[in-house]
Order: sequence, then structure tokens, then C-alpha cells
Amino acid sequence: MSRKLLESDVNEINELLKKSKRIVICSHYNPDGDAVGSVLGLSAVLKQKGYQVEAILPNPIPRFYRFMFGAEGIKYYSQEQNECESSLCSADLIFLLDLNHLGRLGDKMSAFFESLEAPMIMIDHHQQPSDIAKVLYSDTTFTSTCEMVYHFVDQMGWMEFLSVRAMECVYAGMVTDTASFRFPVVTADTHRIVANMMDKGLKHAPIHQAIYDTQSESRLRLVAYALSSKLEVWQESGVAVVYLSQEELERFNHQSGDTEGLVNQALSIDGVHLAAFFKESEDEGKIKCSFRSQGNFDVNTFARTHWNGGGHYNAAGGHWVGTLREAVERFKVLTA
Repeated sequence: MSRKLLESDVNEINELLKKSKRIVICSHYNPDGDAVGSVLGLSAVLKQKGYQVEAILPNPIPRFYRFMFGAEGIKYYSQEQNECESSLCSADLIFLLDLNHLGRLGDKMSAFFESLEAPMIMIDHHQQPSDIAKVLYSDTTFTSTCEMVYHFVDQMGWMEFLSVRAMECVYAGMVTDTASFRFPVVTADTHRIVANMMDKGLKHAPIHQAIYDTQSESRLRLVAYALSSKLEVWQESGVAVVYLSQEELERFNHQSGDTEGLVNQALSIDGVHLAAFFKESEDEGKIKCSFRSQGNFDVNTFARTHWNGGGHYNAAGGHWVGTLREAVERFKVLTA
């Protein structure tokens, strides 16, 4: 698909905005850096343009993303359901960022979305987007939804409204979704965007420090335990897996985001081309799954076929109904 918005899409977005005063921006359950950065970055731009904007996420963001501009104003559906539903019902326009179907909002929030009448604009870089949006800006060649938001703002002619604080949000999503710009999908254009933002005042070092150098002691101990005691490597097949139970998560005072990056740690082992992370969900009998690969192993198809999920070619997720041990054994059999 084209990396540019069609002229017809730009015209339709402008028509929708002419009829809108209240805008709500949402992203997926268990929001990562790209979800938070794209929501807050676009929120800041639209507020600068004079719109009433609310950011609503299914559940709270990790502690190390709270430095982003506007984070304190996010509403969480899991904590303020009635207030969130009221805001969504009164919205003139809804943006869906970094998600390709309503199911990624979580069961309760996605069910509520089915009743909404406000038009939606979807900006996303995952494969196989659904057709729920009035305007769909979808392109899998982008590193992140935050990179798409930058292009979106540029193509809409809004660059004067992209403040340094908004750029910090955009950069945070780009750096986290690319694992510090190491993935093959990163292009020269990606780096040009960063350079352009730095020319306009973006300071990248404090963002890295806020995300990667402010770990809690309990998180560091959880990661150490997971890698020392719950990592299995099957060298003959080039596969590794890390898995954690609810009891183990609670033992280390697990907070949202504490297990981010564990699957990448497993993939970093020499000779490993496919890695998985499984953890027990608070929903009894449900196992959350994350998959990462190097080379030509398509984890998007793997997750869609076997794990009720999906994502990107080299990064995907899903869930499994059963026990943690059953999930690990199933993964071993499927990858043998």
C-alpha cells in the first residue's frame, strides 16, 4: 500500500473534522510505547488546532511511559467505565490508533464500541485491518503507528501544530516499536523523521532514560528470575521460550509493562530464530502469548493460525485457553 494518504482520504478527513468538536482517541489493550505515543502525540496536535480531545485506553499504561505529555489526562476504561462510555457516546469523531480490529480493545470495550455511531479513522501498521473505520490509513511498511502519525500530520498540513512535547511522544513510540531502530523495517526515512524532529528541538537522550533507565527493583528482579529460572532453549530447532505464572508475577509485585522485552531477550540468544513469552492472565485459564522471530519465520501467520492472535511478520501476539504448561508444550510441538 502507499505510504501516503490518498487525496480523497485527506478531503474526507477534513470534512469529518469540519463537523467535529469533540474527538476521542483510543488504542489497544495493554498499551505499549507505540500505542501511548501515537495517542498522546496526535492528541497534542489536535488540541493545538482547537479541538476538544480525550484519550481513552482500555487499561493503565506502564509507569515508564507516564513522562509523556498529556499522560496524566488519559482515561482508562477498566477504571472509569461509565465516564469513558459517556465520552465515547458524545464524541463527534473517534481515532483508532495502533490496532487493526476492535477485538484489540479487550472484550468489554470492544463490545461497547459495536453500539457507537460516531465515524472512525483508523491509523495502523498491522496486517489485515478490519473495515470498521470510515477512513483507513493502513500500511505495514511503517516501523510504528507513531511514524505514521508523523506522516499523517505532515500530509494534513499540520506540522506547525506538532510541538516538541508532541514530538517526544512520537519519538517514544518509534524507539520502542523498533527496539531502538534495530529492526529491518527501519528505513532511511525513519531516521530522517528523527533528524527533522531533532532539528526542531527534540532531545532524544532524556526519552531513552525515562523508558529504559528508570526500572523498579522488583521489575529487575522479575526479569532476572525469568531469565535464570524460566527460560528454555531448544538449540536443535533454534527456539527459545520464557514463561511465568500468576503466582510468580505476584511474587515480584508485577506491574503493567514489567515483562516487556523478555521475549526479545530470548530471541537475542545466538542460534535462536524464534522466541515466545507466555504468561498466565488474570482471567483464569487464559495464557497471553508474545512471539518474535528473525529471518523468514512469519509469526503473524503462526499467531493467527495457532494462537488466536496476529501482528507483524517478525512480531506478533495472541492468547491460549488452557494451562501455562500446556501452552509451552504446544509451542514446542508446533516448532519442533
